[in-house]
Amino acid sequence: MATAAVLAWMRLARVYHKVDRASAAHLRRRGLSVAQLDVLARVGARPGMTQGELAEALLVTKGNVCQLLDRMEAEGLLQRRREGRSKRLHLTPRGAALAAEVVPAQERVVDGLFGVLDPAAQRELLGLLRRLDRRVR
Repeated sequence: MATAAVLAWMRLARVYHKVDRASAAHLRRRGLSVAQLDVLARVGARPGMTQGELAEALLVTKGNVCQLLDRMEAEGLLQRRREGRSKRLHLTPRGAALAAEVVPAQERVVDGLFGVLDPAAQRELLGLLRRLDRRVR
């Protein structure tokens, strides 16, 4: 018989995949992946961050982020500027305009999906997930 912890983990994975699929479908209509949205949001919020900082924030390897950035740079969404030994990331005007449009739209999608929980339950869930996140290595 599965423990409550195992059942909670399985449910969390199931909910994550459902939300991720809904997000991916919404973003696909704009020609973006979830990873590209994450880059637009993070670089838009913190222009000049390094590729390494972005990789750490996205929890991916530097090689994976490099491929993602290559595609986004080729699409004219961002540019890398060398400063010393680092490459700093900046959204292009096209990337900034796209971020200004799709980030709030994506937040509305997620708000809608989580809208089945009242605001107090959403805050409680957030607190529980933060606590779990801090403890799990």
